[in-house]
Amino acid sequence: MTTPQHAAVIPAEPVLDGELIDDDQRQRSRRVASWWQRSPRVPAVFKGRAQAIQAAKDTTVVVVRSPWRFVTASARGTVLGVRAWRRWVTVRDYREAAEQSEKLADKYVEIRELTLLRWRVTGAIAGATTAGLAVADMLYGHAVLWATGVISAAVLAITGRRKDGSPGRRAVLAGPRALSWTMDPQILVDAFRDAKLIGKDETLRLVERAHRVGEGWAITIDLPATRKATDVVKNREALASALAVDEVQLLVERVRGNGGHAGRVAMWVADADPYATPPTRTPLLDVACWDAWRPVPFGRDARDRRISLPLVWTSLLVGAIPRQGKTFAARLAAAGLILDPHTRLYVADFKAGKDCDAAAQVAHRFLSGDEPTHVLELAAWLVELVTEVQGRYRRMRELDNDICPESKITPAMSRDLSLNMPITGVFIDEVQVPLEERTPIKVQGKMIPTGEYIGELLTWLAKKGPAAGIVLVLATQRPDTKTIPSALRAVLGSRFALRVMDWRDSNIILGEQMNTRGWDSSRLLPSHKGVGILRPDGDIVAGADVLAVMVRTDYMPNNDWATVCQRGRALREAAGTLSGHAIGSASVPALDPATVANVIGTSQITVEQEPPVCDLPEPLASVVEYLGTDLDDGGREFIPTAELIDALGIDRATLSRHMSELGCRPTRERIPTEDGTLRQVRGYLIADIRTAAQAIRNGHLPDTDDD
Repeated sequence: MTTPQHAAVIPAEPVLDGELIDDDQRQRSRRVASWWQRSPRVPAVFKGRAQAIQAAKDTTVVVVRSPWRFVTASARGTVLGVRAWRRWVTVRDYREAAEQSEKLADKYVEIRELTLLRWRVTGAIAGATTAGLAVADMLYGHAVLWATGVISAAVLAITGRRKDGSPGRRAVLAGPRALSWTMDPQILVDAFRDAKLIGKDETLRLVERAHRVGEGWAITIDLPATRKATDVVKNREALASALAVDEVQLLVERVRGNGGHAGRVAMWVADADPYATPPTRTPLLDVACWDAWRPVPFGRDARDRRISLPLVWTSLLVGAIPRQGKTFAARLAAAGLILDPHTRLYVADFKAGKDCDAAAQVAHRFLSGDEPTHVLELAAWLVELVTEVQGRYRRMRELDNDICPESKITPAMSRDLSLNMPITGVFIDEVQVPLEERTPIKVQGKMIPTGEYIGELLTWLAKKGPAAGIVLVLATQRPDTKTIPSALRAVLGSRFALRVMDWRDSNIILGEQMNTRGWDSSRLLPSHKGVGILRPDGDIVAGADVLAVMVRTDYMPNNDWATVCQRGRALREAAGTLSGHAIGSASVPALDPATVANVIGTSQITVEQEPPVCDLPEPLASVVEYLGTDLDDGGREFIPTAELIDALGIDRATLSRHMSELGCRPTRERIPTEDGTLRQVRGYLIADIRTAAQAIRNGHLPDTDDD
């Protein structure tokens, strides 16, 4: 077939030659290609660009500093030579031996003669050397003098060079220690000895020499045998003192995995306080949308590395004292889910401020307030979520293994509108408010505080919810054992502790004995707003095996927060996923008591939203108010009558008569005094007061008839 003359000629693609290789050949080629990286005989400088650049920098520094180092070493060598000659010519060794044997007077004549002999030898050598140099200068010119001077200077420089551990090389008054270990490794060894991390006869082994990383110096070392890297991490403050830097400038991590072991330590020392600079804005402002399955940008560590927080399949607890940035931290976690239109949000703000108001335009459920009615509304949400999780697990059992390989939600499942299993974030700010709510609700015919019931629901969701796509983010400014139940804290995967008052509060947030492992948020400076200790449940840039990392959270003020929420609403409108409160639907769903009962192991649950019918009469009401949390936490078992009289301002007879009428009869108990002895006093059992108060709240008045 002929081609018309006017037809365009289309160039063909190049034909490539290839050879099909099997997996064994591919693995062998990879092994050959990676031999260069794996071989211990190849210097590290030839294994990567970063090492080569650092080696070039080090070489440049050595070349530039070499003239000055040569001069100073020659000067030190001259001083050492003069000292050695003076010790020899004065027969110091012979004299000291005579002094130790207490025979200095008997040996005086011998010492004098030997001293004169050595002076004569010195003079003869000096004269012969001078004459020889003069003759050589006349015969061969000044080149002899120059050669002799250079050789002498080189010998003196070698003699005076700084050697690790050599005596006589240290000034009586040491100068600044900060970062001087980068020039003299012996200072680093001395710092470990001063911090009592190694013995005085032990030393360190250099794995990776000091090099610049960001705005600081990094070094990797091996500890002596039997010494553990965890001890170095735990005693980071002592090591920082030995290095003369603030502990916030020192990062110490144990090197784990294939390239590490229990005695390998990676250190990084900042040039200055890494948290003294202004915080950075969240990068989420520069993205059009976000994928909830990706870790959310959370902040930066001291080395200015980006720290992102995984949220799916885990939960987060944020704790701090007021005005330290816990609400900002919780909003950063929420922002990543807001910018994914396939997520669903439950937002409860018990601060009752405006920090979370912008989320109302995207939230499926939203409330802001701190009244008992708001707490009961949250309880209804949690019941709805428990029912939802149970339904998701039932639907997962019916799905094909290709769609749901395990009993866990997948990215495809979370975005399938027909399955109705979106990633659901539950954000509760000031969670201590609902957990401390005393309004009674009836569960299985028994009245219990609403806070206790909410704690049980949150614990259940934290245990079973993550695999079904439920993400809990709880923020509190009261991190104590009375506020957050231990069963709930134990199942919260990720923890973030900003500054707290003491190490106990820090351990409540981060976990038991974290302060003994070197992580205590009570040591954070008040000026470091937004700086906290993150204990992640997942892989972060610092490594999957890192126990914790200090992070400065990104900055997202209310205006930026509102921008993120507006963008999230627009994304949901485009995707058709806007629901619930955001479109004006009912804010409180109907409860399903039977389903919840099956989930959490009870037979019947009803919520009474009416206040108790019977108020506590006086003086029992004042006694209950005075006892506070001691009434329920089991801390006290007995309260003296004298203490109640002083606290309530009531006379003994009136108190005894009214308390007896209400079912609380006084008794006698032995209590310890200040001097350690036991004294019998009259008072009331806490259990009797609790029983009487509960009976009156339930509408059962005590029987006051005397037997």
